[in-house]
Amino acid sequence: MHTRVHGKHGDFAIEAKGLVKRFKSGRGFVEVLKGVDFDARHGDLTMVMGPSGSGKSTLIAALSGLLRPEEGRVDALDVDNLWKLSGGKIDRFRLDNCGFIFQGFNLFPSLTALQQVETVLKFQGLTAGQAKKRAALALEEVGLGHRLHQRPAALSGGEKQRVAIARALAKDPKILFADEPTSALDGENGQIVIRLLRRAATEHGAAVICVTHDPRLEAWADRVIHIEDGVIIDDQRRTPNPDAVLASH
Repeated sequence: MHTRVHGKHGDFAIEAKGLVKRFKSGRGFVEVLKGVDFDARHGDLTMVMGPSGSGKSTLIAALSGLLRPEEGRVDALDVDNLWKLSGGKIDRFRLDNCGFIFQGFNLFPSLTALQQVETVLKFQGLTAGQAKKRAALALEEVGLGHRLHQRPAALSGGEKQRVAIARALAKDPKILFADEPTSALDGENGQIVIRLLRRAATEHGAAVICVTHDPRLEAWADRVIHIEDGVIIDDQRRTPNPDAVLASH
């Protein structure tokens, strides 16, 4: 069990105020985020739910330093307003503190499962030996100890997603972003993935922020936020049920 890290923003791993994001559309602009306030705590699995086009993926991108908002601020861990940092410093913050899991897995076709995870750790400054050891442990934690030397082509969709999760968890991130992590998976593999995200929050003390339009995942969450048309319309804390079963669609 990891000790939870409390930065200068108290229990919050991340806190955003007044996020506005506009995209050019023809001659005008479309406002995708309309002054959104958001926060997430260490140890919580926070679900951000909403239909396609609601702004949920844009919100994650603005929170994680991937997409600059036109207005608003993001305080993360011990950083006051991430968006005041230079691009290089934002990249470094992400590398050191954040994990990312995308629906497309984003794996390198030519690397084995072990190498996919090692690469990220070497970027962080671990020696080759340390990176190999920690990568193997992370893959064992997601149940892939027997698949270390397989390349993506030899792995199932569920196994690829678990490699992506191992890669994110190996860094022991304080904030873990997951964007539609179960959308390409069947019920059984989706169940494994959501359990791993739940464990990252409970056992690693990470603030796990999961964007999804899959209502089956709500049972695992500490908090469910609904966003529609760029505005948060509902925000509820709940008691997670770690024994929930993810039925097939």
